[in-house]
Amino acid sequence: MNLSTTGNLSYAVGVRFLLILAAAALLCSCSAPTPAEAPKKDPTADPSYGIAIQELAAMGQQADQLMKGGRTPEAATIINNGQPLLEKLLAAPHPTLEAMQAVSDFDHLYGRLLIGNGYVGSARMLFQKNVTRWKTWKPQTDETARRLKQAEDDIAECDRHMQ
Repeated sequence: MNLSTTGNLSYAVGVRFLLILAAAALLCSCSAPTPAEAPKKDPTADPSYGIAIQELAAMGQQADQLMKGGRTPEAATIINNGQPLLEKLLAAPHPTLEAMQAVSDFDHLYGRLLIGNGYVGSARMLFQKNVTRWKTWKPQTDETARRLKQAEDDIAECDRHMQ
């Protein structure tokens, strides 16, 4: 056998070996397909979501009555204690209209409390959230239009305090 034939044979074996090694590496890097995730449960369908709406609305009404009676420290405590409920309601991918109304009412009260304590800029940010909520809510109704107008009026009040 001459050297050129032996060299080509060993080259061919080497190339085959590298191709097999590359194919094996590619196959090993592939993982089994991950199973499809089960659809996440809609949190608004859970009974605790409805209860949270009722609790937040009741806390808002109580805080409103306390503020009207001049008992702002007690109202502030209720508003502070309601924040976890508010966050739970807003954590849903698509909060219900009732949840948005309760959250909006609560933010409105909190903003009024902040204005009374001189935190007009912070109040304005809360009212801006309400503007955004009601501008983007679908479908628009007379009630969402009323809430949007209220939030815009709240912002105008803040602006007057800032001048």
